[in-house]
Amino acid sequence: MSALQSVSGKSHAAGAETYDVVVVGAGFAGMYMLHKLRGLGLSARVYEQGGDVGGTWYWNRYPGARCDVESMQYSYSFSDELQEEWDWSERYAPQPEILKYANHIAGRFKLRPDIQLNTRVDRAAFDEGSSCWSVTTSDGKTVTAKYVVLATGCLSNARMPDIKGLAGFRGKVYHTGHWPHEPVDFKGQRVAVIGTGSSAIQSVPVIAEQASHLTVFQRTANFSIPARNAALTVEERNAFRANYPEIRRFAREVARNGIYTEMPDRGALDDGDNERRSKYESRWTRGGLTFMMAYNNLALDKAANDTAANFVREKIAEIVKDPQTAKLLQPNNHPIGSKRICVDTDYFATFNRPNVTLVDIKSNPIEEILPNAVRAGGKDYAVDALVLATGFDAMTGSVAKIDIRGRNGQTLNQKWAEGPKTYLGLMSAGFPNLFIITGPGSPSVLSNMIVSIEQHVDWITDCIAYMRDRHLDTMEAKREAEDNWVAHVNEVAQGTLYPQANSWYMGANIPGKPQIFMPYIGGVGVYRQICNDVAAKDYEGFAMSVPERTQKLAASS
Repeated sequence: MSALQSVSGKSHAAGAETYDVVVVGAGFAGMYMLHKLRGLGLSARVYEQGGDVGGTWYWNRYPGARCDVESMQYSYSFSDELQEEWDWSERYAPQPEILKYANHIAGRFKLRPDIQLNTRVDRAAFDEGSSCWSVTTSDGKTVTAKYVVLATGCLSNARMPDIKGLAGFRGKVYHTGHWPHEPVDFKGQRVAVIGTGSSAIQSVPVIAEQASHLTVFQRTANFSIPARNAALTVEERNAFRANYPEIRRFAREVARNGIYTEMPDRGALDDGDNERRSKYESRWTRGGLTFMMAYNNLALDKAANDTAANFVREKIAEIVKDPQTAKLLQPNNHPIGSKRICVDTDYFATFNRPNVTLVDIKSNPIEEILPNAVRAGGKDYAVDALVLATGFDAMTGSVAKIDIRGRNGQTLNQKWAEGPKTYLGLMSAGFPNLFIITGPGSPSVLSNMIVSIEQHVDWITDCIAYMRDRHLDTMEAKREAEDNWVAHVNEVAQGTLYPQANSWYMGANIPGKPQIFMPYIGGVGVYRQICNDVAAKDYEGFAMSVPERTQKLAASS
């Protein structure tokens, strides 16, 4: 009997519940992980700090929240029946519909009995004697597990800004990443939105329709492409379903970002001005993230990138009537696409409304929050409500909140003090049997997250099955393999324009956070092949061990 088999099923030995696997988080990663573990016949417990499943879509309920990947692609592919039975209503699904989909998954695959809601994982410590993890939760309980899988999400740890006087503000304060579950009505109110990232770009047009006046405080202008969202017809859904096998194959194996679209065969400077403008116009009219796929070198060549950036800046100037406001809204400090490009519905046009004001806090920084106003550049802007669209401690923030201790009591935070170190974004040396889904060092946030989630979960599940079949006890990344992978991730990034932006990809939005390029930019298809090759070579770069008892028996025979 293997060590894994010996703990299979829940027990109450010594008062502690024991599982084969503890999964942290019940978003799309955690739910699929649970489904796959059940397929192996393993016992698993999922802990979710939210009041229901859905992960980022449970927390992010701000006005206008929707996915920036088309809904027919931002969906699970592991079940043909699920693909056929679920009807998305719009090209880009709104948050309530994505949350409804998550709840449908939990019900359809009967996942809820193994998910414990409203429970935060506070601590996870590896015991070298038993080769098991001891996991302590916010309800004071401690359980043990052979494996821990972190399905904590990349954009789930909301960043609260450190602004003088914020605690003394008398009105309501909202963070886009922790929005109330009951409806918020800004009708007749003076509202301030601080930040102009993706959540602000989605929420500003909706809030502007309600508020008596909206003041948007912008430090950094962002590139955004119109979504061209619309209701999906039955014909469109059926046509997509008929082509699903090819769409899913392409997203997994060919696309750099896990999104099905036409692949460019040339660089931006290979076309003349008129042909190039025509291609950009076509992508702009179609809308969405695939604007950046007009040419194959927009992320690599600054001169090529400038042609796309200038096109979008010209579009902003055409849309926004006031030349000074238009100039402020035109990004000029980073290449287009080097921060995750935003997708919007009437964002720039919103600044033509008489009840909307844009304040440039790069030249006139916010000095403090007064009880009923925001003071910036020596001027007070009276407001009744504050909306903090200040983003997330991305990629590592949710992991950092857990006290994770590996070999010799080393914490993961100590190990990652100078930036996250992983092998393939899946494991970190010194932390055996601890897996990370879409962690730093994997394509993750540069991709269609569902595609990357499914690939990671499938790989982890196959790995655990491999260990069980061979009676293996522990698995961890080798330090040399990890160091080589971190170097490779950064080498690939340095060959692109991405590091030229002070983005959350680099951790630049968090004061004091080490600046290291976190996601793997080599492409979803390339990355999948690397992972498959590692597995095919008996998990090259990972160290595996048999139980100590088995070693002693072998030595004595």
